[in-house]
Amino acid sequence: MMKSLMQLKEKDVDTYEHSVRVGKLAEYVASRFGFDKRMTDHLVIGCYLHDIGKIGIPQNVLIKSTSLESDEWETMKRHPSLGKEMLQAYAAIDQEIIEIIAYHHERWNGTGYPYGLSGEQIPLLARWCSIIDSLDCMLSDRPYRKRLSLKEAKDELLLQSDRQFDKHLVHKLLSLPDVALKNEQTIHR
Repeated sequence: MMKSLMQLKEKDVDTYEHSVRVGKLAEYVASRFGFDKRMTDHLVIGCYLHDIGKIGIPQNVLIKSTSLESDEWETMKRHPSLGKEMLQAYAAIDQEIIEIIAYHHERWNGTGYPYGLSGEQIPLLARWCSIIDSLDCMLSDRPYRKRLSLKEAKDELLLQSDRQFDKHLVHKLLSLPDVALKNEQTIHR
């Protein structure tokens, strides 16, 4: 896992830092909601590695400072499949971790990618990762937009419940203290 994360750090520091924040919030979520050791390990590792497929995305697409063109967006949407393929080469990686990486951009209503899964077809831990990932993205500055406030991000999660996200899981996540949701740990480069 560490080797893959270091490769991601070399490719794009911002994506690496995002992945670390998502992994740390996943640790907190698992501890607060009493996940067993196996579920905790799988969620945490899957969240740390959720964007590992971006190693295979061309640099000019990955770090573009403006909105992606349609062909660039299609390229970017390949990262869950690329991550799945990368990790399937490691016999020691559990299938449930690979599913988190493969399905973290699927949507509750079936409009996600890369496979168009919906509802409970999406594995539970991938649904958790999707929400945690989206929260961190909204709370982070992007080259093409400023970060949202925590209130704005929480409102957006609620708005997208039963569309993009599992509504039950969104409500569970939003029951956590605001200080935990902000997830502002300093990442050392």
